[in-house]
Amino acid sequence: MATETAPKRLKTSTTPLIGTHNGHFHADEALAVYLLRLLPTYTPSTLVRTRDPALLSTCHTVVDVGGEYSPSTNRYDHHQRTFTTTFPSHSTKLSSAGLVYMHFGKAIITQRTGLSDGTEEVDVLYEKLYTDFIEALDAHDNGISVYDPATTATLQKRFYDGGISLGSLVGDLNANWSDTDTPKQQQQQQQFSAEEAQKQEDDRFLEASHLMGTTFLRKLDYYHKGWLPARSVVHASFAARKNHSPSGHIMVLTRSVPWKDHLYTLETSSSTPENEKVLYVLYPEGPDKGAKWRIQAVSVSKDSFESRKPLPEQWRGVREDKLDEVCGVEGCVFVHASGFIGGNKSFEGAMEMARKAVEM
Repeated sequence: MATETAPKRLKTSTTPLIGTHNGHFHADEALAVYLLRLLPTYTPSTLVRTRDPALLSTCHTVVDVGGEYSPSTNRYDHHQRTFTTTFPSHSTKLSSAGLVYMHFGKAIITQRTGLSDGTEEVDVLYEKLYTDFIEALDAHDNGISVYDPATTATLQKRFYDGGISLGSLVGDLNANWSDTDTPKQQQQQQQFSAEEAQKQEDDRFLEASHLMGTTFLRKLDYYHKGWLPARSVVHASFAARKNHSPSGHIMVLTRSVPWKDHLYTLETSSSTPENEKVLYVLYPEGPDKGAKWRIQAVSVSKDSFESRKPLPEQWRGVREDKLDEVCGVEGCVFVHASGFIGGNKSFEGAMEMARKAVEM
């Protein structure tokens, strides 16, 4: 962003101006601005941070301020009382991040990945990024709890989990209330002109925008280059799972890939009966022919630490020769103390461990 004051920027800019509010900033508009600037139309755009309606009216696109949602005039605010817009097939009210993503997300994805617009891959990435990244920002900015208060009134945390999130990190980039607390600091503050003070705030906003935007791009790159290609691998393994276990409880991957999301989606879309769901996933530790194999228990849900069926209790925390003896399988390497994962020196050994665990 240029360092000139808003009026000067308006006079000198020949590219589409992006407007948002000044003052305390949040993760949603920080991301919204970054997303816009990923597109060729907005790449050279100057940013105007103000609440002055006259200045905002000169901007090509305005996000998170102005009290108006009108795609035809490039206005993307969500604070107005009448606003109820949600992302397709979701119920969370959008923030400025969700609004910009809903309208420009597919264009950003195709530009970044080189995939063709209208393909299934773009649609899958578009939905995945909203579900796993954008929606939480929308909910946070609109004060929507991830849990239904009616069903969680008696829930209590067993420990403090740190409260660290992208939203909190962006919040930390705002000026502290004590920045002008001491006389010396007050004197220093008075030496700044209004323009200089605004520039300092704008620089903080740009840092927040960079944090949000680069995190978004890392997610997009991972989903495109890692998660999406794994989809076909998991689909093939899921289709062949009964070759290894008549019940379908054991799935074998030919290589280690991100499998959890795809497995849960496949089981849901295929209406897999509970008694045929995958309990254990086997995969090699590396690409080499002699690589060791892992056996991993499937968790009850994507974010759960609880397994559908942990590896047998008597195996847990035992290693190598002692595990061979307890397990009755040669080549055992280890089983984690919680029973969520174990290892064997060979595929055959890992498969035998999995079959025994299914029956126990």
